[in-house]
Amino acid sequence: MHADAIERLRAQLGGPRDGALLRFGLGQALLGAGDAAAAAQAFRDALGFDPDYSAACKMLGKALDAAGERAAAADAYRQGIAVAARRGDRQAEKEMRVFLRRLERAGG
Repeated sequence: MHADAIERLRAQLGGPRDGALLRFGLGQALLGAGDAAAAAQAFRDALGFDPDYSAACKMLGKALDAAGERAAAADAYRQGIAVAARRGDRQAEKEMRVFLRRLERAGG
């Protein structure tokens, strides 16, 4: 299932529909397939299209954490918290604060 979705999404890269949402969807599919490193890159690419995409910040943090890059995950959450606060996205801000606290307690 994930492999088909990943291939369909990758086929659209560089096309007229390429953008933050496509890269975000690709990141989700990659993370679901267990490829955290590739997912992290897709979320970074999404943020390259839209640096204020708080959901991409949150998922970047999750992907980096899954890849064992805890310090980078913490940085992604901090960036996401700032983005969410600036945009008024209180729910995303709260979620990322929780994830950041968990990382910090775990020594990340």
